[in-house]
Amino acid sequence: MRLEDKTAVITGAARGIGLFTARRFAAEGARVALCDVDETAGRKAVEEIQETSPDSLFFYLDVTDRKSITVAAEGIVSRLSGIDVLINNAGIKADAQLAGMEESDWDRVIDVNLKGVFNCTQVISRIMARGGGGRIVNATSVVAHYGNFGQTNYVASKTGVIGMTRVWARELGPKGITVNAVAPGFIDTEMARSVPKNILDRFKERTPLGRLGRPEEVANAYLFLASDEASFITGTVLNVDGGLVF
Repeated sequence: MRLEDKTAVITGAARGIGLFTARRFAAEGARVALCDVDETAGRKAVEEIQETSPDSLFFYLDVTDRKSITVAAEGIVSRLSGIDVLINNAGIKADAQLAGMEESDWDRVIDVNLKGVFNCTQVISRIMARGGGGRIVNATSVVAHYGNFGQTNYVASKTGVIGMTRVWARELGPKGITVNAVAPGFIDTEMARSVPKNILDRFKERTPLGRLGRPEEVANAYLFLASDEASFITGTVLNVDGGLVF
């Protein structure tokens, strides 16, 4: 098993891609720290994960709150024996065209999708460095490569994640930590289902494989980059988009 005896922290793990990732990591032998702001969904999710990985636990974690991250990280280290993998998966969107975008929607998306990745990585990379290394994988998006109508805040946040990934690969590499990013295309999740059907159909037509991606296909990419198979890969962005961008 590719993550046997490893502790993996997954943010936004209560549903969607995060939950599929928790399932995949548990099946590969990891102790999973499922982290989310939704305690009800998170505790339900961890009950399922514990059937495969009994030592896995749920931790309340708000990526915008440094104290919340520190408390969760301390709990994970003490109860799950260190931190080997961090999947910065948590993310939100609040779409609007530039002319009509509320400042609060800009701030909220940047706080979760960009600053939240910074917050978690700064706290947890210190723990990894003390432990001799680790794997960090950040969620970006294919829209960071080409922009997307009505997503000024989301695109800005995901483009920023790519930049941070490349900086951290240089800074943390000497500490034995790899830092990579995964850029999903349009994936069949609750977030995608909030997009009007005619727009989703348009993206399916533009995608060479002709369909939406499945959450488990993104989880597989996270798994590869978190595993020893990717030990000499850092600073890269792996697109999981059916050929939408190349």
